[in-house]
Amino acid sequence: MKKSVRLLWKIFLSGLSIFIILITGFWFGWWGGMPSITELENPSSALSSEVLAADGSVMGRYFVQDRSNSKFSEINKDVFDALVATEDERFLDHSGIDGRATLRAVLLLGREGGGSTITQQLAFNLFNGERAQNKIARAFQKLKEWVLAIKLERNLTKNEIITLYLNTVPFPDNVYGIKNASLTFFNKTPDKLTVPEAATLIGTLKGNTIYNPRSHPKASLARRNTVIDQMLKYNKIAASDAAKYKATPIELDYHKQSYHEGSAPYFRQVLEKQVKDILKDIKKPGSDDHYNIYKDGLKIYTTIDPKMQEYAEQAVTQHMADLQKMFMQQSGYANRAVWKNHQKVIENAIKQSDRYRMMKDADEDVTDADIEKAFNTPVKMRVFAWNKNEYKDTVMTPRDSIMYTRMFLQAGFLAIDPMTGEVKAWVGGINHDFYQYDHVNEKTKRQVGSTIKPLLYCLAVDNGISPCGTVSTTAQTFNGKAYNAGGSKFGAITMKKALALSINNAALYLIKQVGIPAFQEFVKRCGINSNIVPYPSIALGVSDISLFEMLQAYTMFPSGGINTQPYFISKIEDKNGILIKSFAPVQKEIISANTAFKMVKMMRGVVDFGTAKRLRYRYGIKADIAGKTGTTNDQADGWFIGYTPQILAGAWVGCDDRFLRFRSEALGQGAAAALPIWALFYKKIAADKSLDIRTDATFEQPEGFDDCDVSDPNSALRADYDSGGINGQDESEQDINNDATLPPTSDWGNDTDQEDQ
Repeated sequence: MKKSVRLLWKIFLSGLSIFIILITGFWFGWWGGMPSITELENPSSALSSEVLAADGSVMGRYFVQDRSNSKFSEINKDVFDALVATEDERFLDHSGIDGRATLRAVLLLGREGGGSTITQQLAFNLFNGERAQNKIARAFQKLKEWVLAIKLERNLTKNEIITLYLNTVPFPDNVYGIKNASLTFFNKTPDKLTVPEAATLIGTLKGNTIYNPRSHPKASLARRNTVIDQMLKYNKIAASDAAKYKATPIELDYHKQSYHEGSAPYFRQVLEKQVKDILKDIKKPGSDDHYNIYKDGLKIYTTIDPKMQEYAEQAVTQHMADLQKMFMQQSGYANRAVWKNHQKVIENAIKQSDRYRMMKDADEDVTDADIEKAFNTPVKMRVFAWNKNEYKDTVMTPRDSIMYTRMFLQAGFLAIDPMTGEVKAWVGGINHDFYQYDHVNEKTKRQVGSTIKPLLYCLAVDNGISPCGTVSTTAQTFNGKAYNAGGSKFGAITMKKALALSINNAALYLIKQVGIPAFQEFVKRCGINSNIVPYPSIALGVSDISLFEMLQAYTMFPSGGINTQPYFISKIEDKNGILIKSFAPVQKEIISANTAFKMVKMMRGVVDFGTAKRLRYRYGIKADIAGKTGTTNDQADGWFIGYTPQILAGAWVGCDDRFLRFRSEALGQGAAAALPIWALFYKKIAADKSLDIRTDATFEQPEGFDDCDVSDPNSALRADYDSGGINGQDESEQDINNDATLPPTSDWGNDTDQEDQ
């Protein structure tokens, strides 16, 4: 044998040996870790976690990559046909590597397509991620893909491989997986895609930027028709159908999921943090790793009722849009003169703005003068507005936009089942696109005004003071100082009338009877963890407390004395449906059933004859309702918390900057600012028969109950009203507490409550 031939054989055999060694090394992981069979079947690619409402519908997702899995049966056959015809026509025949396609790619240098099969592309998507730029590194990467492709073929069926590929491949607009791509571009699940829609999505895989049907419709249409031609070529569709499909325009129903979109965005914002806190203490089975809300494809089941949530959002929008018009009609608001003495607020807002930070980050030499000039230069911008779109495009200075934005009234609304504590609806603000600050959760606290009074009256009743007995409305003395918070002209009146009319001096009288420390302790037992300062004014609601806490405290009234902590997660499952953690009501008995029912009867008086009576005469609601209004000093906060035997809900309204407020008590009191949200919500849920909110449901009286009847029109309470109360007046009662004289706030502890003056 010639020397040259022997040399060629040596080179060939050496190359073959090296190739075999490399392949063997890749197979057994000698040249770097290889995924296990378990990892092949369950890839580690990030899965978005789904938030589900009580009925199982998807409310939103948490994700790094926007991806969700579909099963083989959940994808239209046309999607598979389009993919195979375009990317790998011999997919069903090869074992992971297509020799003919590989040879063609090598000989023609890829001019007629690459040699990678669907299985190889899946291997690349799962475990490489980025194509190596160095030719030698890319060759090693290719060998690894071959090994992985063969492993996938040996351990998975063809259906599993092609489904896994469609679940992991990137589509345009940073959307991963066929399910999310289908929902994003056509607003339908993959099983409902038509042939042209399937071809459009598969066509984007050749270049998910240049063939994006949203941003490059012409290129996308041409690519879609190429895919349809391939489907015809491989007998996936008939010629007549192909011509019809190619003549069809691309009609998108684009709906990209964002952080703000989906149901209950404020709730999902709070839920996200809650779930992350829960998962910190839970490790995956057989691992030291903790679950990741953004990558592990969790299913988070919540207690939110989607219909109630929709009605709550509608109620907030309907009322706040109308209220804002009246708010801006006040002098000094339309021309922003109200900001004259509050420039410091604007300066702080400027320093906290994205524009300010971007200017600082972009140029470390930028001066204060440069920033001031920029914030006083008109620019195009999009701002919130109460119109159909809830925004408007305009031109104004960034400084003016800060004042404009902060002058919008905000709202918080929460509805729960008072028996179980299940949160049914959560609205944290007027628009999550422009205002992400949530006004419901435990950390968002505002002065509660007279909504605190039922807790004080409850403690008094539980200590033997009868609702039918009389209380003093004269000025009260604490530590040698007289405090007159209003209402002294009424003299000695029944306790139930004092609550219905929200008379401040009566509340001071009661806290004097039960003791300030005892009331502080009782409020804590009711589930309120906010700081309650030891001043007499806590009887009037000067403390800052969250809406969430207030509703927990109120649960004991409709439930017969059982305090129930509101909760909004029913269970969390992993991506395979295995339970990670479940949740149940946390309850404790605070007061007796008799005390609870006495409070129900007194708080009925608030609705039937007192400060919340517009529920009856203006909104025409005839259901059995009890509740309490609340208004803080100078109408900075308006509250209403009300309940029926089936639902407990609360509303708060105010501006984030407390100096921005209604000057008129007729508009700014809780009955006018907050109560309408509750009324609109209740009317909507009562009208929806599927929710089974019964307007004829009544509170159940405990056995052996002994108390006078405050809800009977012939009762002493009604007689009190008819003999000189507010009979025939609106619930604003502007003359009730006009004799209020108070010491300096340094002595008082905080601003006083001026509920429904």
